[in-house]
Amino acid sequence: MDDSTSAVEKTTETAETETKPTETVDFWKAKAREQEKRAKANAEAGKRLTEIEQSQKTEQEKITERLAAAERRAVDAERKVLAASVAAAKGVPASALIGEDEDALCRQADELIAWRDAATAKTNTPTVRRPVRSGTATGDEPNAGKERAAAALRSLRPGR
Repeated sequence: MDDSTSAVEKTTETAETETKPTETVDFWKAKAREQEKRAKANAEAGKRLTEIEQSQKTEQEKITERLAAAERRAVDAERKVLAASVAAAKGVPASALIGEDEDALCRQADELIAWRDAATAKTNTPTVRRPVRSGTATGDEPNAGKERAAAALRSLRPGR
């Protein structure tokens, strides 16, 4: 047994005295340098990816804003064309119509027509026009008041 015990002890001693490659300082330094290189490469790749995403996001936002503006212009143009057609059909100014759909525009045009007709009905009533009088004329002679005023002024002059 001594022989077997001594053989086990020898292997244990040799295993303890021999250093494994993972236990050396140089090994771990090399590993650390490799990891640092990988980390730097990953960080640079991450920055590039972020920049690309931001540039794409900005382009997408620009496209979205352009699309929304184009849609607003299209809706506004359609409303203006509709208002112009209703105004032409009804005989009212298109600028007076502010509705969004054809029914609302037609209702507004009808209301404007009713208002216009009511206003013209009030102004078309005949009025009796009387000639304007200054109050000095007696009505017999058109210039009688002027002549009397001139005579009164002449009488006030001291030299005559």
